[in-house]
Order: sequence, then C-alpha cells, then structure tokens
Amino acid sequence: MKKIPLAIPHMSGNEMAYIEHAFNTNWIAPVGPNVDLFEKKISSYTLSHVAATSSGTAAIHLALIVLGVTAGDHVFCPSFTFSASANPIHYQGAEAVFIDSEIISWNMSPVALEKALLDAKKRNKLPKAVIVTHIYGQPAKMTEILEITEAYGVPVIEDAAESLGSTYKGMQTGTIGSLGIYSFNGNKIITTSGGGMLVSQNETLIQEAKFLSEQAKEPAPYYQHEKIGYNYRLSNISAGIGCGQIEVLDERIMQKRCIFAMYQEAFSELNFQQELPDTFSNRWLTAIQSERLNPLLLKNKLGSEGIEGRLLWKPLHMQPVYKSNSFYSERNTGEKSSAQILFETGFCLPSATQMTQDEQWSVIQKVSEFMELKGNII
Repeated sequence: MKKIPLAIPHMSGNEMAYIEHAFNTNWIAPVGPNVDLFEKKISSYTLSHVAATSSGTAAIHLALIVLGVTAGDHVFCPSFTFSASANPIHYQGAEAVFIDSEIISWNMSPVALEKALLDAKKRNKLPKAVIVTHIYGQPAKMTEILEITEAYGVPVIEDAAESLGSTYKGMQTGTIGSLGIYSFNGNKIITTSGGGMLVSQNETLIQEAKFLSEQAKEPAPYYQHEKIGYNYRLSNISAGIGCGQIEVLDERIMQKRCIFAMYQEAFSELNFQQELPDTFSNRWLTAIQSERLNPLLLKNKLGSEGIEGRLLWKPLHMQPVYKSNSFYSERNTGEKSSAQILFETGFCLPSATQMTQDEQWSVIQKVSEFMELKGNII
C-alpha cells in the first residue's frame, strides 16, 4: 500500500549541482559560496538583511539575544504553536508568557495580547519581546499586533517558520517586525534538510547575530572572545540544497494553494483557516476544523489506510513542561480557550506537493466516509 505523507521534501532537480560544487571545491564547512548565495537569494526574495542559521530555533534564539532578552525577563509567545517558538526563551533564562489565538486566522489574538500587556504594565513587568507565529502559513493580524506592541515599546519577532512566501499587505512575513525567522526543516515549503534564516530590516541586528552565530570570534590575529558565542551557522552543503529549492518556491506555493482549494471545495461544511483581507497564505499545511470532528480517531482511521495526518498543535500552556507559565485567553474565565478548541477539533490533512490528484481524492473520500459527508464529494 502506497503511503500518502503529510509533508515531505520535494526536490527541484538542481540541488545536486550546488552540492557537487561544494564537494569539488572542498567547501565542506559552515561557511562558503553556497551559504553566501543562499543568503543572497533569500535577501532578494524578502528585501531584507539575512543570516543563515543551523535551524529556525537557532534563529529565534539569536533574535532574543540581540534584542537583549536575559534571565528573569518575560517574552510573550503564542500558545498555539510548536514548542520551538518558546523553548529559546527559556534558553536565555527568561520566561514565556503564553497568549491565546483567535478562531478566524488561528494566530495570536490581539484581544488576548492587549489583556496581557495591560496586566504586565500594572505589574511593572513588560515583556522584552513578543513572538508572533504565522501558523500553517497564514499571516497573523500584524497591523493590530504592531499597534498594540508599539504603544508599549515592545519589539516583535515574527516566527515565520511555516510562512515563507506568504505576504501581509504586500510585505513578506518575517520582514514586518523587528526580526523574523524562517525554517527549512524537511517538512517546510522549501528545505535545506535542516536550517533556518534570521531576517530584519535592521542590518546592525543581523550583523550582530552573524557574529554571535560564529562563536563570537573577535577580529584579532588570535582567538579572542569577549561575548558568549554559538555554533549556529548553516553548512555549505545544506545551503546548496536551499539554493536549488528556492528556485521552485513560487511553484511550491502554487501547488500548496491548489491542494488547499481542492480540500476546501470538497469539505465546504467544515472550517478552514481564513485568508484575511490583504493577506496571501502559502497554505503550507491544510487543516480542517469542526466541533463534529474527533481528530485522534480520524488520525487512527487514516493511518490504517496508509494516510498520514496530524492533530493541530497542542497549546503550550497545556504542555507539562510549561504548566507553571502564565496564559492569557481571549475568552471569558471558565470558557475553553480558542487554542484549546482548535487543538481538540482540528486536523492537518496530507499536503505534500508530490501528492497526485487521485491521491488527494482518496484522502477526501476517506475523510468524508469518516465524517459522513459523502454529499460534499464533488
């Protein structure tokens, strides 16, 4: 039985040329021409200054460092996201304060964010930064979020790990806040096997991050270190994969959006992430949501058919490791948070760009049988 995966790497065919060049010139190191070229390509695509990193998590960590986050500080972070968005906060000895999502875009709720900032100001404990994720490729409400954070003088880090190619009012996600990050993990819309990118309109911040990512080695004729550094640079081999991948980024976005459109047409009675006005989503993963849905049962059903699906992110404020962290809901006391509702009633469908139309119809048929929505099959 052929497996239908959730999301896997999709090569362009040009990656090996860059990799072979690295081998032929012996650039087998976390520096080299491929790294420089990959940075140049991302910089041109996003119109920003960039620094390639070993992972998206490393990029978030560097962003926090250059913004001055230290032990005892607070950083606001969405609860409805992957743990890599929050873990680097604790690398710094700071504490994550979790913010609820909104049901429409599934991203950070401006209502909950303002609640948290008002409370933080009363306690004289404003956060050093706010991390905003663009979940599953859909841009968050950046205008509202930035209006709120700027009123309190708090910088924003955009976790655009899933949203390379998505835009908000014509701007690439990741380039709107003080700093942004992308991930090139194997399941992302383009990959370097593992890797990330830190981006900003502020060149000074990027140069400081690059310096720290190379073990903070001072420009001296010997090994001189005046700051704690990190081994966070991307390898020249991995960057070669990225150089071949970004050449087909726009094609991959078109394919992802076609996959989303086909699911949306088939499951018209279910809820999907809404593409807000003035936003364009790369539709990295397509997810459905309904109070009628039992996502764990659906996962098991599809898995028995060789179809890989995934539950939506379990909110971080519900994770054992973060059980003592504060959380601000957009809903009334005693009600389930939006993040919890999404987790308990949502499901990610196979969204690999190699998936054939027949395979997608097979997924639709199996989900429809499960949901008893055969009438929605086109």
